[in-house]
Amino acid sequence: MVHAKRWTLKKHFVGLPTNSDFELKKVELPPLKDGEVLLEALYFTVDPYMRIMSKSLKEGDMMMGEQVARVVESKTSAFPTGTIVVAPSGWTTHSISDGEKLEKVLAGWPDTLPLSLALGTVGMPGLTAYFGLLDICGVKGGETVLVSAAAGAVGCVVGQIAKLKGCKVVGTAGSDEKVAWLKKHGFDVAINYKTVKSLEEALKVAAPEGYDCYFDNVGGEFSNVAITQMKKFGRIAICGAISVYNRTGPLPPGPSPEVIIFKELHLEGFVVHRWQGEVRQKALRDLLKWVLEGKIQYHEHVTEGFENMPAAFIGLLKGENLGKAIVKA
Repeated sequence: MVHAKRWTLKKHFVGLPTNSDFELKKVELPPLKDGEVLLEALYFTVDPYMRIMSKSLKEGDMMMGEQVARVVESKTSAFPTGTIVVAPSGWTTHSISDGEKLEKVLAGWPDTLPLSLALGTVGMPGLTAYFGLLDICGVKGGETVLVSAAAGAVGCVVGQIAKLKGCKVVGTAGSDEKVAWLKKHGFDVAINYKTVKSLEEALKVAAPEGYDCYFDNVGGEFSNVAITQMKKFGRIAICGAISVYNRTGPLPPGPSPEVIIFKELHLEGFVVHRWQGEVRQKALRDLLKWVLEGKIQYHEHVTEGFENMPAAFIGLLKGENLGKAIVKA
């Protein structure tokens, strides 16, 4: 019999999660049935959306999320033993799947790239950046793009794709280390929003004529200010609102209706699962190609050990990561 370790939600979060909100359990998995595979996790992802989605869990449920896993036992020809997959198995070291929601890592994945990138730049965060910028914002060469949380898993890819498309890119982040990383990797302007005297003035100086596109990862007061700096007919992709996920009191007021109306702005929220099939596969191939060509640089914030999943998640929500937050099993 195979025993799996699982991190479960012991109690619902109030504000920023704490270690005591999680409980590590050990469960025995049943024998495989025909058509099933046994997976062993190699890498896990922690992402901001988990903070929101945890509200749908019952206390005692396993935390959700994707992992890169290896098939260690198989009773289906579709996924032979040794196959590497991305699986929505959650925070568990081992799991059983009927294969329906498994996705093989892209064919031709080179040995020189870590498999964990299938959870980051060449995975869900990269796809979020790709479709949010190219489809939702519809970015064009010569435009000016603003990216919040630009040193995060999604934001750093957004900025680099925008540069590939010939845009001027302004990114904001919460530390001098992150600002330096953004400048090193091609952002035209990088701003530490925590240290500027006036965010409005800093954004205005960075792009005096305003912004054509804003990729919003943070929401809250930051985005209220950012929206005032948009050009007429500007487009805003609303991807996340990490600045308010841990609030326990009332949410801040939203952006000014007058600004949205008279600048005739287009705001659209989106979830990356909208794009499926061949369009999704093409995006993954594009992202992998750009990484291999050196046109997109990646950075991973790797935490060692499954036992440290809660710490990695809490650190992500506190903004401690530079690039994609990954846990190595």
